[in-house]
Amino acid sequence: MRIGGLKFGLGAAAVLVCVGAAVAQTAPVIPAARGRARAEKDSATKAASVAAPVSTSAVSASAVSASVAHLTINPGEIAAPVSPMLYGLMTEEINHSYDGGLYAELVQNRSFSMTWAGAEHWGLVRHGNAQVSMKVDKTDGPSKALAGSMKLTVDAASAGNEAGLSNPGYWGMALKGETRYRGSFWAKSDGGEPVKARLVSDRTGKVLAEAMVEVGPGPWAEYKYTLTTGVMPVSTANHLELTVSKRGTIWLQLVSLMPPTFHGRPNGNRADLMERMAAMHPKFLRLPGGNYLEGDRLEDWYNWKETIGPLVDRPGHQAPWTYRSSDGLGLLEFLEWCEDLKIEPLLAVYAGYALQGQHVAAGKDMEPYVQAALDEIEYVTGGPNTKWGARRAKDGHPSPFPLHYVEIGNEDWLDRSGSYEERFPVFAKAIREKYPQYKIIATTPLKGADAQKYVDVIDDHYYKAPHEMMDFVKHYDDAPRNGPKIFVGEWATRSGVPTPNFGDALGDAAWMTAMERNSDLIIMAAYAPMLVNVNPGGMQWATDLIGFDGATTYASPSYWAQSLFATHLGDGTARSSVTGAGARFFYSATVSSGNRMLHLKLVNASDQDQPLTVDLTGVTGTKSGTMTTLHGASYEATNSITDPNFIKPVGSLVQVSATGWKHTVPALTIEVMDLPLR
Repeated sequence: MRIGGLKFGLGAAAVLVCVGAAVAQTAPVIPAARGRARAEKDSATKAASVAAPVSTSAVSASAVSASVAHLTINPGEIAAPVSPMLYGLMTEEINHSYDGGLYAELVQNRSFSMTWAGAEHWGLVRHGNAQVSMKVDKTDGPSKALAGSMKLTVDAASAGNEAGLSNPGYWGMALKGETRYRGSFWAKSDGGEPVKARLVSDRTGKVLAEAMVEVGPGPWAEYKYTLTTGVMPVSTANHLELTVSKRGTIWLQLVSLMPPTFHGRPNGNRADLMERMAAMHPKFLRLPGGNYLEGDRLEDWYNWKETIGPLVDRPGHQAPWTYRSSDGLGLLEFLEWCEDLKIEPLLAVYAGYALQGQHVAAGKDMEPYVQAALDEIEYVTGGPNTKWGARRAKDGHPSPFPLHYVEIGNEDWLDRSGSYEERFPVFAKAIREKYPQYKIIATTPLKGADAQKYVDVIDDHYYKAPHEMMDFVKHYDDAPRNGPKIFVGEWATRSGVPTPNFGDALGDAAWMTAMERNSDLIIMAAYAPMLVNVNPGGMQWATDLIGFDGATTYASPSYWAQSLFATHLGDGTARSSVTGAGARFFYSATVSSGNRMLHLKLVNASDQDQPLTVDLTGVTGTKSGTMTTLHGASYEATNSITDPNFIKPVGSLVQVSATGWKHTVPALTIEVMDLPLR
């Protein structure tokens, strides 16, 4: 993520205020672990960009006049093709997008990772006169990856006086009535300990579900159980307890509790968040996404081989946005996420750069990382007769996944040493020789001829305030078409917190009309980031497309704009022109050749109505179509977790005469029309 060419990381909050020309911003909170280089980038960003709300009063100073604009569209003449892959998804482990978000696991810190505060999110349970102590045992665990465990020493316990551990989940454990939850843990006990698993209401202390698990004496073993709730309202104020009722010592590791998941995946994703994504009709998922690929230090890189196989063999790793990733959502889960949404993966491979500024030299030291990239592609696409294809089959997915694009690194223009010029061709040459069928994406333009010859696509990133994004729409209009294609791999209009407001949606819509108009060059694009946990402390970056807590989700105005644009998109851009329109009026006209449908998108980002006449060249009569409208009363109008439907699309029917159709686009409005041409 970056703004104005610099890495930009927000802490718990960054408040920005825009009044006329004066701009003030509080300093972002920079966790010490992020390092000096990251802090320098964040600090510099304050002067480099203004991601502040633009009030409608500021817009009115340059608002369009009430003069009538004239739009001419020739649906029979296609000016340029529209990429079938244009709109996709991008996420990374930020804002608790995965752990505490999309990945359905309800237990936080299930493997007892230690911080300066100890094994966070775990507490002791002492019912009645029970006596128990806990300590992380770094010498004893069920696997090489999870070599430690939580040791419980129970000095006194009995029936009704149980002792054990509790976990509150992520800002509370979200539970629904009449729902089955699958629990598991690894355990070792000296003498055998019956373990009682219970879900308990924080508010009432009522036991909502309960199960007994017979843990035998002896070495480490995995134990599974189910908990089924009765009739109850949806609630996040709950926790999990694991207790015993006799003296003894027991070691625990990898304590898990999973709700029902999308498509019933055993180690799967939250259904409601997956449904939000499906409704966006994406074509691809860029994975594993952004800075999550690199990590702050070289040792924090996304080592995909440690994210596959049984969960007990996944150590997890430090993610770059202050918290640790469990890697429960590993490479195979990413690929199954694509499969569930019927989209393609766009695979980014690690290229030897860390966010604190270190890089791997393009020589002998780079060879293991190049091999890891080749192995990763084989894991994704190889047949069961290949080494890593066989490993994928062993992990539960015999058939290969589709793949057309491989990105080498992420935002490598952040590397001030310029080493990407040397690192990129090492990876690209190896990939091209073994997999000549795949298009290669570079994360920044390259100068050297040895590097340039491998580049098929350049990944551009843009984060801008609404007025900046609207002023940016002509950026690619006159760009050369004889070089690499463009992937806008991260972009967003940013002013709302924690999710976009309607001004952001207008900026997004304006920019999407430009991407559609230039889709012969811009072949793919992905808004970023997509998800944010709106609980206090859950956000490291604003502005984010979809907000959620443990129980529910909501769609931002920008989400609705994204969904409308992706859903109503043709395969060719119609020849068109407009005269007399105001400075904040934008449009796109694409045609679906199969069913001869015109998709007309009109964006009025001004606070004045825009009168319009439309002529459809070569079309006769009056056409009956559909129109979907998205409107906000101001730039600041928005949705929230408590008011999720304040702004939402409204559908209607429309009659459009082919010649001289008179129409007014209301102020602060996005309109999307489908008009049959037959």
